[in-house]
Amino acid sequence: MECRPYRRGLARATRFQAFAVRERFGGSRDERTLLSCGGARSRPVVKESSRTKLESFQLSEVARTYQKRPERILLSRYYLLVAVCVLTGCSTSFAQTNAFIRVNQVGYLAPDTKIGIAFSKTPLGGEFVLKDTSNRVVFRGPLKSVPRQNWGGTFPYYYGLDFSTYQQPGRTVLHLEESGATSREFSIGVYPPYQDDLLLFMRQQRCGYNPYLDMVCHMRDGRTVYAPVYDGSFMDASGGWHDAGDQLKYLITASNATARMLLSFELARDKFKDSVDGLGRPLPNGIPDVLDEAKWGLDWIHKLHPAPDQLFHQVGDDRDHRGFKLPDQDIADYGWGPNSYRPVYFANGKPQGLREWKSKATGVANIAGRSAAAMAIAYRIWKNDLRDSLFAQKSLKAALELYELGKQFEGYQQGNSYGAPYRYNEDTWADDMEWAAAELFKATGKRSYLADAKRYARIIGQASWMEHDTAEHYQFYPFMNVGHFALHPLVDKKTKAQLAGYYRDGIENVIRRGRQNPYQVGVPFLWCSNNLVVAFITQVLLYERMTGDMRYHAAMLAHRDWLFGRNPWGTSMFTGIPEHGEFPEDVHLPIVQILKKLVPGGLVDGPIATRTYNSLRGLRLSQPDEFAEFQTAEIVYHDDVGDYSTNEPTMDGTADAILMMALWSRSVDRRHAANVQSAAFNDDEGSDYPVIELQKISSGVYRR
Repeated sequence: MECRPYRRGLARATRFQAFAVRERFGGSRDERTLLSCGGARSRPVVKESSRTKLESFQLSEVARTYQKRPERILLSRYYLLVAVCVLTGCSTSFAQTNAFIRVNQVGYLAPDTKIGIAFSKTPLGGEFVLKDTSNRVVFRGPLKSVPRQNWGGTFPYYYGLDFSTYQQPGRTVLHLEESGATSREFSIGVYPPYQDDLLLFMRQQRCGYNPYLDMVCHMRDGRTVYAPVYDGSFMDASGGWHDAGDQLKYLITASNATARMLLSFELARDKFKDSVDGLGRPLPNGIPDVLDEAKWGLDWIHKLHPAPDQLFHQVGDDRDHRGFKLPDQDIADYGWGPNSYRPVYFANGKPQGLREWKSKATGVANIAGRSAAAMAIAYRIWKNDLRDSLFAQKSLKAALELYELGKQFEGYQQGNSYGAPYRYNEDTWADDMEWAAAELFKATGKRSYLADAKRYARIIGQASWMEHDTAEHYQFYPFMNVGHFALHPLVDKKTKAQLAGYYRDGIENVIRRGRQNPYQVGVPFLWCSNNLVVAFITQVLLYERMTGDMRYHAAMLAHRDWLFGRNPWGTSMFTGIPEHGEFPEDVHLPIVQILKKLVPGGLVDGPIATRTYNSLRGLRLSQPDEFAEFQTAEIVYHDDVGDYSTNEPTMDGTADAILMMALWSRSVDRRHAANVQSAAFNDDEGSDYPVIELQKISSGVYRR
């Protein structure tokens, strides 16, 4: 099986030497995991001692096993074997494997389409086998040549390893009989509740009180800019989430993250446990953790909306980028001294920027609409599920005000930069207003909202990144339009068909593009391409709920598998997932780089087009590229802190992925589940929708 990156203690030994040792001398499965394996990476430089590195990370079970054993014994054994290999004539050509296997390292649900990918520099023959943990062959199949373009990589031969018909639960590996290549071990059966890991990552991104660090930060946020008060006036904008590896805060992303977590609860309420309180401390409070996290976002949105006609949208700017720093030791200076006040930008719907780099803002409907949608859903949940009428009414009031603000200033607010041209370039807004109008119709029963939602749906139509091969950074944000899904159960059959058609057109565009590569992944490799993969998966899942049409399910699974390791680099795109697998470690995150703690659950930006990578400022790898052999001419990915474009975990991408993780996992143990009431909705357009306490469940859309 392929090895975990806890081989850092083996330092400068190459993957090919390790492979030669395994192939020639064998060894236990755990030793092979530690020492080598077909195509797994080997970090060529170690910045600190292996022992310190192992102790400072949250270790997998495999790593814990080896932490108990004296590492010098393992290292001595390894170097002895390498020496023997050299003395017996192991050449590089002998040691270098000819074939590599890529699989979904997390695994597969029993009925899933299950296809591994093998690739090599020379043609392969023979068959592949599936082996269980006792090394017994449980399935055998042919290698099916995949005549696809390979993005200009060094491996021209690709093969599909289809074992879809095997459904027996358990741990397994794929093995090529002729070449000897073996995959990482993976599971067939149930999916772990990885949504809990993603929520942990969200908690460590919190600003204000951070429960992961048990510290308070940025309590002086902030001083107003562009607001209808004197510039520099104080307003309380504490709270929210740090956006990524930096410590900026954006309503653009936080509004979507909040609304998406609320949607996740409504669609998968039995998949979320109660393990923390509202501050994120390990004290169950009777509320699902996903709602505790969503409320952190709701509270921040309330702060940014201090009056019916006011909305602020950003705290800080790229003056923040002063190297890695812990949030309570922020050295950025915005004119009030380091670790002090930060600017809070007012959403006036006009181009903004304090220096030469100006946004292209035209309105505020994108952020006002998303925030209104979140508040309207919150009203429903806090009223019907949590029985908190005060917070419910506060949220409904905010939803109504924000929606009217969006109608008054239709258009989009963009992010602001200061010393560089990089910002969030969102230029859509009707999708957000559609979502808000649909949710407000459910909340109030006023048919004017339903009419608005239909109008906005026609305006946005199928507009999406899915139609394009390229786009500006976050141009089509959010990366999928939840508004069509929210509106679907409320309208007549003709409109339902139109809404489903919008989703279907986007899905088919992605599938068509995916036919050009052996992995059948059809997203354009923009900055944050993993967010697009999650969006495609989510769009298919929601489309299936809307229509019952499962024809795109296999394509959705191909994109899921890409995220978990069926990609050229053989790595998961989530930190710490799966704990026994290959995942991003040297990520662009202060907690990792300063405290040497690996926070599980963060979705990294992901592969990027080589031409885009080469155009970005400030990219410089800190180590030799461990994935160099697997890079292609068209796209690149690095697990290296120096590559912020592919290896930085993002708050909003992680939040978007919570729903898919929850839908794939099994229900939580009821002992750990929060005791909340059920809520359901009516699918009859002829009803009056009286403040939506209706009990008829729509046709699959809100099925639990």
